[in-house]
Amino acid sequence: MSDPFLSSDDYDERAHQLYNEARYDDALEVLREGLALYPNAIELHVGLGYARLAREEYAWARGAFQEAMGLDPDHEDVIAGLGEVLLKFGERAAAVSCFDRILTLGFHDDHDLMLQVGRALFREGVLDHARRFFEVVATAHPESADAAACVGYAAHRLADEGGALYWLRRALELDTTHGESRVYLANLLYDRGEYEAALFHLERTAPDEHFDGLAIWRLIELKKTVYRLPDSDPELVPWQRRLEDLAAVDDPDELMLAEIEATGPDGQVRDPSQLELFGTLLTELKGMRTRSGTGDVHRVSTLTGVTYVGTWDEIVWQMKDDAAEWIDGSVEDYMAASARRGRQQTGIAIPATDPESFIRGSADAGLLRILN
Repeated sequence: MSDPFLSSDDYDERAHQLYNEARYDDALEVLREGLALYPNAIELHVGLGYARLAREEYAWARGAFQEAMGLDPDHEDVIAGLGEVLLKFGERAAAVSCFDRILTLGFHDDHDLMLQVGRALFREGVLDHARRFFEVVATAHPESADAAACVGYAAHRLADEGGALYWLRRALELDTTHGESRVYLANLLYDRGEYEAALFHLERTAPDEHFDGLAIWRLIELKKTVYRLPDSDPELVPWQRRLEDLAAVDDPDELMLAEIEATGPDGQVRDPSQLELFGTLLTELKGMRTRSGTGDVHRVSTLTGVTYVGTWDEIVWQMKDDAAEWIDGSVEDYMAASARRGRQQTGIAIPATDPESFIRGSADAGLLRILN
């Protein structure tokens, strides 16, 4: 039941709290009650639009923002909300025009609003404009680690690896506890074959800072390789538990749904709320879970014409034993050293987390041929 003693601001505050708790149905009910009493309250119309947007009721959201636009055409939150809805309808040019209008109105230094706009563009794959808005924030707020990290994320997705490295490191200079940028930077360094640097950063994260398993898998494998840790080592237990926690919700149907919901137009996975998903692909994690342990026989040929036959594990063992300097070394050390050498020769990062990844990565780099 509505309370006549509540102001429009009271209704807005209640709805905002419910929205933050992801209780969108309850937020809608509060907003409807408020609008019945205060039909011209712009903030309630804005809240209604965002609640509809969160429920993926895009047509209703568009109507709410357009009605709010009739009350105040220069309200920055209304313009931003309408821009987000237009992105959902694929009207990118119109959406960008909305966002540019916010800049024209003088909101360059609104930290949260500019990040909101940049993230909305990023989620829909409008990467060049996303980077532009992130750079607006970084310029207006050079002390913001979030802004620097977001520029780094966008730079990476735009294939500007140097820019990505610079801005992610800048984010960590501003805030050494910025876990999202550290996880992302570690994954980027790992993909570059800079395993020691990747481990340096991964060791400075906590298990609960990870929301998918890729970086954790990499941390565990690097620790086992560098420190010669067995699977049962106590140092690995918290990370293995975190993997179990994450895997508990990743049954095949849920994983497929998560991939569909989290994949951007270019195939990269995103986290709608955190943006840390760059480089932490659920599809790659799923592949890592199923790579090893198969008994299939394969044939691999080197550039010198030597052919190896066996499982992935057996082939790597044979390759190691044929390298005189590694006859007494471990497979893990052999793969890591060979991957570094391959990176230097070809410029392509070769994973060394397991035999199949190592062989396939070497083939992608042109150092081997997989015959079957």
